[in-house]
Amino acid sequence: MEVGGERFPKQRQVLVLFLLVGEALAGWESRRYSVMEETESGSFVANLAKDLGLGAGELAARGARVVTEDKEPRLQLDLQTGDLILNEKLDREEMCGSTDPCVMHFQVLLKKPLGVFRAELLVRDINDHSPVFPEREMTLRIPESSPPGTVFPLKKAQDLDVGNNNIQNYSISPNSHFHVTTRDLGDGRNYPELVLDKELDREEQAQLRLTLTALDGGSPPLSGIAQVHILVLDVNDNAPEFAQRLYQVQVPENSPVGSLVVKVSARDLDAGPNGEISYALSYSSQEISKTFEVNSLSGEVRLIKKLDFETTSSYELDIDASDGGGLSGKCSVSIEVVDVNDNSPELTISSLTSPIPENSPETEVALFQIRDRDSGDNGRMACSIQDDLPFLLKPTEENFYTLVTNGALDRETRAEYNVTITVTDLGTPRLKTQHNITLLVSDVNDNAPAFTQTSYTLFLRENNSPALHIGSVSATDRDAGANAQVTYSLLPPAAAPGLDPQLPLASLVSINADNGHLFALRALDFEALRAFEFRVGATDRGSPALSSQALVRVQVLDANDNAPFVLYPLQNGSAPCTELVPRAAEPGYLVSKVVAVDADSGQNAWLSYQLLRATEPGLFGVWAHNGEVRTARLLSERDAAKHRLVVLVKDNGEPALSASVTLHVLLVDGFSQPYLPLPEAAAEQAQADPLTVYLVIALASVSSLFLFSVLAFIAVRLCRRSRAAWVGGCSVPEGHFPGHLVDVSGTGTLSQSYQYEVCLMGDSGSNEFKFLKPVFPNVLGQDIGRKAEGNPTFHNGLGI
Repeated sequence: MEVGGERFPKQRQVLVLFLLVGEALAGWESRRYSVMEETESGSFVANLAKDLGLGAGELAARGARVVTEDKEPRLQLDLQTGDLILNEKLDREEMCGSTDPCVMHFQVLLKKPLGVFRAELLVRDINDHSPVFPEREMTLRIPESSPPGTVFPLKKAQDLDVGNNNIQNYSISPNSHFHVTTRDLGDGRNYPELVLDKELDREEQAQLRLTLTALDGGSPPLSGIAQVHILVLDVNDNAPEFAQRLYQVQVPENSPVGSLVVKVSARDLDAGPNGEISYALSYSSQEISKTFEVNSLSGEVRLIKKLDFETTSSYELDIDASDGGGLSGKCSVSIEVVDVNDNSPELTISSLTSPIPENSPETEVALFQIRDRDSGDNGRMACSIQDDLPFLLKPTEENFYTLVTNGALDRETRAEYNVTITVTDLGTPRLKTQHNITLLVSDVNDNAPAFTQTSYTLFLRENNSPALHIGSVSATDRDAGANAQVTYSLLPPAAAPGLDPQLPLASLVSINADNGHLFALRALDFEALRAFEFRVGATDRGSPALSSQALVRVQVLDANDNAPFVLYPLQNGSAPCTELVPRAAEPGYLVSKVVAVDADSGQNAWLSYQLLRATEPGLFGVWAHNGEVRTARLLSERDAAKHRLVVLVKDNGEPALSASVTLHVLLVDGFSQPYLPLPEAAAEQAQADPLTVYLVIALASVSSLFLFSVLAFIAVRLCRRSRAAWVGGCSVPEGHFPGHLVDVSGTGTLSQSYQYEVCLMGDSGSNEFKFLKPVFPNVLGQDIGRKAEGNPTFHNGLGI
């Protein structure tokens, strides 16, 4: 029962549903079929497919079935042919008793779409029961003074058949005193009466034996017989008479046992024993005998068994009143059982769908029928469910209801519903029945896997071992079962940042498809690959499968696996480069600069310099941060002319890596003095071996002659080119002493790139080296320039 503002919208919904069902059934009227009782099981009754206007195959497609009110499987529907056939022999007397006609109501239920068609099956009676008298012999006591025409009631026979197959008339064996007539009570019942045709004479004949025959109207007719024993009595010429021929009473079905139903009363004008009346039930069925009793003296009819309106709604009783002289009278009592609300509504589930797929629109969940065995308001019912559920009840015909979803369901929000269907009657007091249904919502793959992060950053130190676990990605799916089982995969990138196009992603990393663990497949080199990105996918196992992506960035961490590399001076195994330092140099004079780089990064590439060994300690020093080699004090004549310095370059890694470089420094009085340095290795050999000394002397002689020739040649060439201007601070004679370019990139401790040209002056009488200015001027170049202004021996170079 709806309340408030929801009542009228739901009534309109019911009205619209009835209109739709009415249109669907407009061409159908309640059909009545008939069949003879005792017809064999499997016999054809009718073709429902033809009557419904449906093809034979449509019955199976629409889930047709036959439903009877008493739930007995008496009928069967062949879904392939549409034939309605008997499922068992029908016994009309068992089904309907004395009720005529015997009609069995049934419905044809179609599910897809829903349709309910009413029909009736008339079970026609056959003459399969003979009349039966309650007693094989009846005894009548008839006073001899009875005048002709006196009527004596006889006990009637019972025939379970109905209509013409029931008892039609009675006959008695031929005699000269009596004949039999059939008396009709007006309610379809009749009983025989014995009519006196000729006065009796006790002295002539004290008793008679006659045969009473009951004959039904069947074809062929059946009969039953009973013996009538007539005793002729002396005068008792007044039979008892009831005050009413028919008593009509109403008795509530909840009347207790022993309740007074009715009191009948008869009187007899005779006196003495002929006037003493006793009451008794006339012939009655076993059911009546177990339900009512009559007090033989008072005529009170009382209950001896509880009544049930739903089983039997009325009773018909015949009561005899007999006097002491053998005369009797008869009356009838019609008892109507009044219904009380003593039956709760009944609910029968015809079909139930569970689980229900989520995301489906309006879906039929259950089909059920309600019933109340009471009548009137006691049998009228209202059906409802809880208001907070996404379901609706839709009534159909014949007290059928469908439970449907009110929109799509979401399993991830709620996976189970407990629906309580409440059926309440309108009686007093109201009775109700509740039926609980548990409905499960089945999963549909409507949720893609979701990563816990949109992007992941993983750190991996270089020189890792292969197959190293570097991290994990994780995704969850709100669905269930296979729809929630996630499989991980690497997605092929169009252009992965940081990756060499020739280096496939599959050769670097792999992913465990089950748990999302990522593994490095090879050792990585920070100097070759510092970082790279790729995408991973998470795909569920639903149909169709859903997926999502996440970005993974792998940051390679540097390890101190590269020792410093010295760019200048070159350490290529050739003749060492000798740095010239004038003896007049001030303390702090820039002798040279050690340039080194480190392929690592961060603190692993922070370089520091220190003087590891020196020919004369304390004469030179190395700046720790820029590698500049400078004089530590003033030079003197006592200082050796040649010096060998070993500079150590060390990075800041852990553990620290280092490299060493050797510098050869030659102290000269001035840059105009001829000088041709001897290789240090040759000098050491000369001291170590006498033969080497001789070789050195010979070499010096040859060298002196060669030097003189060279100087002469240079002087001639310079005279010819006296008009040539210096370009870039250096002029080099053709064919002699080609210049060497030293290119120092801006790595390590240098902030810019430098390129120096070393050339030998050709216009002087001595060998001088001239260093050109750097390609990109810097502070160091400016400082050297200032030194060159104050010292005529400087030529725009590195302090030499």
